[in-house]
Amino acid sequence: MNRDAKTVASTRFETSKFMTPQEANFLGKVFGGEILSLIDLAAYGTASRFAGNVCVTASFDRVDFHEPIEVGDMVSCTGYVSFVGRTSVETTIEVVAENIVTGTRRHTNTARVTMVAIKDGKPTPVPRLICESRDEKLRFLEGRIRRQTRAATIAEREVLFAELRRSSDDELDRLLAAE
Repeated sequence: MNRDAKTVASTRFETSKFMTPQEANFLGKVFGGEILSLIDLAAYGTASRFAGNVCVTASFDRVDFHEPIEVGDMVSCTGYVSFVGRTSVETTIEVVAENIVTGTRRHTNTARVTMVAIKDGKPTPVPRLICESRDEKLRFLEGRIRRQTRAATIAEREVLFAELRRSSDDELDRLLAAE
């Protein structure tokens, strides 16, 4: 098992792709699913390079689309490891769209994707992450909080869903009418 420590700087991964008409949605902008796919690939490259193993997607944290990406733009995804657990790797992926003709660059997305290192079909330990700068330390601690609050949110949501399932049809109708 590989538990050697690696710096955040050593986890940096970049990939780029030109957006063609086949990546367009019905409004002529780049389809959001295409960007999610690029983010997932960048997360794979970042996490797998860091872990020294194949990594699979465990979860996407919130992904916001700040502005549309145009057909013809070059989309670059830059990833780095922001937090690690025992077998999990949280990657942060920054997405920038660039108009090659004008040189205009726009930050369009930031995503956090948690990947799990896999060896012989089972989760396997990953290296420790060395945080050298204040920002890296903050991002690591924020990642820890994201993991903790995700678990708490899931548990809280399941309690609320169970309460709904126990409700009578009249109670459900009242809840629906409350909007």
